[in-house]
Parts: sequence; structure tokens; C-alpha cells
Amino acid sequence: MRAIVCRELSGPSSLRLEELAEARPGPGQLRIRVRACGVNFADSLITRGQYQKQPALPFSPGFEVSGEVLELGQA
Repeated sequence: MRAIVCRELSGPSSLRLEELAEARPGPGQLRIRVRACGVNFADSLITRGQYQKQPALPFSPGFEVSGEVLELGQA
């Protein structure tokens, strides 16, 4: 699968499109095929390490997405 990945906290310009192994959803998760996404102010903050809840590196930012549900993890 392809994903936009943040590997360093230096802002949106450091984001890269990468080819990754296909992820499988865990309990309470789902996998979607993204058809559209937005990039907003919160995304710019999280890529600089300035958002109030910061994921561990590497991560894929994205607060706004829409698409098709492909797979559900166990409930």
C-alpha cells in the first residue's frame, strides 16, 4: 500500500509518499481505501511535534479522510 509518512518532525515539507506492507486491522480498527483527504492546520502542527497528542514516529498524518471500508478487525 502507499502512504504519506512522517519520519521527522520538521513540518509538512518532510512528508514522503512511501510503499509499505499492507496493514491488517486489529481489534476495534478498520482498513479503508482512501478516496479523498484534507490537509488542515492540525496536520501541519502534528508534523512539527506541536499537536497536543503526538504519535510516535513514524506515522501517517491525516485527520480528514473519506473512502471505502475494506476490512473490519475483531470487535
